[in-house]
Amino acid sequence: MKALVSRLDSFGDVLLAGPAVRAVAARADHVTLLCGPRGAPAARLLPGVDEVLVWDAPWGGFEPPDVSRDDIDALVERIDADTALVLTSFHQSPLPTALVLRLAGVRYIAADSVDYPGSLLDLRHRRAPDAHEAEAALDLAEAAGFPRPDDGRLLVRPTPPADALTGPGPYVVLHPGASVPARAWSPERCAEAVRELAAAGHRVLVTGGPDERGLTAHVAGAHGTDLGGRTEAPELAAVLAGASVVVTGNTAPAHLAAAVGTPVVSLFAPVVPAERWRPYGVPYVLLGDQDAPCADSRARDCPVPGHPCLNTVTATDVAAAVEKLMGET
Repeated sequence: MKALVSRLDSFGDVLLAGPAVRAVAARADHVTLLCGPRGAPAARLLPGVDEVLVWDAPWGGFEPPDVSRDDIDALVERIDADTALVLTSFHQSPLPTALVLRLAGVRYIAADSVDYPGSLLDLRHRRAPDAHEAEAALDLAEAAGFPRPDDGRLLVRPTPPADALTGPGPYVVLHPGASVPARAWSPERCAEAVRELAAAGHRVLVTGGPDERGLTAHVAGAHGTDLGGRTEAPELAAVLAGASVVVTGNTAPAHLAAAVGTPVVSLFAPVVPAERWRPYGVPYVLLGDQDAPCADSRARDCPVPGHPCLNTVTATDVAAAVEKLMGET
């Protein structure tokens, strides 16, 4: 059987699809993961994936491309699968992707859908209310004939040693950036947390992408180690795997930390529900006002002056959460 799993969102979304991908891989001869450009680095880390097919869908992402008949036709020609799972977030429709898969000749397609699918789906599944994204994907896989082969936690392939980046001895990672501004703790609060953690005797590494070097340098200051722009996905996984605790918002490194088994202090803005997107399968502490006026708004920019859901969290709160998690492991 040739199977395809589609998850067209971001890095963290693809990581959360990992347990379902392993369920499919346990029964299929070949597994293709269809993902968007932002999710591709995560797709290449997932066990069970034989082929990564990258496509920028006009119905996904932060800046979706225009619809192109030629582009869709080219994708249809590249798809070679008998069976497909279309994984989406709770607020997304799988039907556009299902249509493309039907045009590609995929015979059996399963997805969660609240919309009438016509002939686009063979299995129209309903996700459990408030199910975590990873659990929802596993439930769909099981309903489609792919039962869980393991404990269902997030996993990535083995990572290279990170000693050259981290140096010797224990450390805490603070990742100040986020995929959208509404999910980010302020740079000032992050810098305060680095100073507080350093004063408590922790060595603090500050991570970020190439476009976040200014942010990571500011946050690290004189008390942290700035790794901004120095870690591609495999290296970041290794750095997070070696950490005692990772401090980050609801963004990709939270899920990558969970995938390598590291506890997470989650600075969680309630623009999306925590029960669906919290760190999965590892010890965590959730910080942030989950009843703030922005709750469930899916806002990319904070709609409330002062960003109170996160900026009411103090550096002392974060340091206490780090100590709590370290005491439990």
